[in-house]
Amino acid sequence: MILDVNEIQKLLPHRYPFLMIDGILEMERLKSIVGVKNVTNNEYYFQGHFPGKPIMPGVLIIEAMAQTGGLLLLLEIPNRESKLLYFVAVDGARFRRPVVPGDQLKLEIKVLSWRGGDFAKLEGRATVDGQLVAEATLMCKMVDREPKPNAEAKTEATAEAKAEAKAEESKA
Repeated sequence: MILDVNEIQKLLPHRYPFLMIDGILEMERLKSIVGVKNVTNNEYYFQGHFPGKPIMPGVLIIEAMAQTGGLLLLLEIPNRESKLLYFVAVDGARFRRPVVPGDQLKLEIKVLSWRGGDFAKLEGRATVDGQLVAEATLMCKMVDREPKPNAEAKTEATAEAKAEAKAEESKA
């Protein structure tokens, strides 16, 4: 294993119960990554999905793919602690068979494009024991964790403050 869950947490902002990858098996910079999610009976979502017949929700399989791909992309960003990756689209999502407790989900992600370091298109495949369980094309955009100061917002706030001050003066 190249990265374990502790090393993954140094790179991704996600934490339990929403960290969906347990390890990284393979990685080729800006090209591909392979991660794993060990699906256990203790997963929080099995309480309601579905009682007596636990199945990992498909959207969480997609999220696991996204986190795996996001980790690969964040490795290329020197100031990654000040960045986040947002989903902007999911295309062609298909679910082939249920993922259940005891399965090890293998997450294979390929980078299709990475434009300017802020927008990426990824191809994701999830397998269990070599059988395809889900696939999708994922698109994400890199954003600043904290919004940069907006000059217009500052100007508007200053104008509003001046107007309020003037209104208070005219009341007195």
